[in-house]
Amino acid sequence: MPENGSNALDHLLDGYRRFRDTGWTPHRERWAHLQEGQQPEVMIIACSDSRVDPTQIFDTDPGEIFVVRNVAALVPPFETAPGHHGVSAALEFAVQVLKVKEIVVMGHGMCGGCKAALTQELHGTEPGEGGFIADWIALLDDAREPVAAQYGTEGRPAERQMEQAAVKVSLENLMTFPCIRRKVRDGDLRLRGAFFAISDGVLHLMEDSSGEFAPVT
Repeated sequence: MPENGSNALDHLLDGYRRFRDTGWTPHRERWAHLQEGQQPEVMIIACSDSRVDPTQIFDTDPGEIFVVRNVAALVPPFETAPGHHGVSAALEFAVQVLKVKEIVVMGHGMCGGCKAALTQELHGTEPGEGGFIADWIALLDDAREPVAAQYGTEGRPAERQMEQAAVKVSLENLMTFPCIRRKVRDGDLRLRGAFFAISDGVLHLMEDSSGEFAPVT
């Protein structure tokens, strides 16, 4: 990490120079292949949180996964109203153009967006002061109610339940997209839920039948 008072970008540029030495130059053949296009088979929808980088967690090479990251790894439901639909555009590209075979929604522990959804601490704030976040995580309002009723709105047990409930919300919303629903029905696409626990570095996968998250052995 950069020392106090140092330029943060300088730290990143040092990393870029290491990448040129160890990630680019020794693998020119792969990069030459990638310049012709990409063919990832898996799309990962993850949180913007700096601690949960999918490429690091899954130890992937460039070109292996198509990644979308946003606050709390949320997928909004399908809608055709005018607007800027960033997640929907990425989904459309991954499914219709890249033809990925799996979409993985990966939540994580200590998620600030899910915590805010649970406590509603940003409710009523203005855009630029927390309002954009509040509007986005309002996607979890319905899922919050049973979690808050059973576990309360504070403490790790409640937060973890909210974090895993958010994964299920995104999986449900994925199925509102006609192209995704059709490909899942035809067996051309699979949806998976995952949860990465920052505290111990363990990845959990959601069981399709029970909805429970089990650690990957």
